[in-house]
Amino acid sequence: MDTHLLTSVAMGIALSACCGFRVFIPMAGASLAAYLHWYNVPTDMQWIGTLPAIICFAVAAVLEIAAYYIPFVDNLLDTIATPLAIGAGTVLAASFLPVSEFDPMLKWILAIIAGGGAAGTVQAGTGLLRLASSKTTAGMGNGIVATGENAAAIGGTALSFVIPITIAIVMVLVIGWVLMKIGRRFFT
Repeated sequence: MDTHLLTSVAMGIALSACCGFRVFIPMAGASLAAYLHWYNVPTDMQWIGTLPAIICFAVAAVLEIAAYYIPFVDNLLDTIATPLAIGAGTVLAASFLPVSEFDPMLKWILAIIAGGGAAGTVQAGTGLLRLASSKTTAGMGNGIVATGENAAAIGGTALSFVIPITIAIVMVLVIGWVLMKIGRRFFT
């Protein structure tokens, strides 16, 4: 596997996993990066690097961040954020897979499995964490959880463009940890 392909796949996985923390922060980051030509977007995904996409994702990111600081609204948001995170993770993973390297059907299957799976798993972990926080603190500790998720989404998104392979490895470890915790919780 060549370095460019490895880097592209790592960026897709890392950004997709960040969608599990916040759906729209990685989308806004990828949109801005595409607009500034920090990476080449495949022809079928060039819409992501347009000014309207940047504006939409940035506004959505700000609203999402603010909403997660409202106790119990944050738990409600988790129910709709899970399918949105899976969709956003799939789109981001697909936007980093070069068309020339993959058959379009294979590209989208890989994007669903790697990108959607990464985003969905991280989102499930953060949802369970918020639920535990709501139970133990009556929602008062959820602001701390939200701050940590915001930091992970913003930091992970920014670092995905600087050290993509490292961030992808970190996100895969986070996903493994979440799966282990979920497995222990529900199967023991």
